[in-house]
Amino acid sequence: MWHMLNIGDKITELRKKKGWSQSDMAKAIEASRDIIGKYERNENSPSIEMALKIAKAFDVPVDYLLGEGAHAQYDKETVKRIKAIEDIDPNTKTVVFNVIDTYLRDALARKAYAHR
Repeated sequence: MWHMLNIGDKITELRKKKGWSQSDMAKAIEASRDIIGKYERNENSPSIEMALKIAKAFDVPVDYLLGEGAHAQYDKETVKRIKAIEDIDPNTKTVVFNVIDTYLRDALARKAYAHR
């Protein structure tokens, strides 16, 4: 069976990251443990209302759950920062990007040397 959203893996990943059981998650979003299992096995897709509850419970944008949209892979804190950077003046934005680029370059270099 083909699933348009294939949301189950994301729900499972988020739930485990938070250290929740299916029952914990069910309580948090006011659903049954049975339906959580069905979502995770992709036997059932959440309604829009339920997808919103799940996104709020895990503090991720709905795009992340759906795997769609420009910021689907980012958490809310990252998205908030990206939006803030978009609103600053060009000179400040250049400085911010230079700082980010420096940290990213250093992190990538450390990662490259760690794998040797």
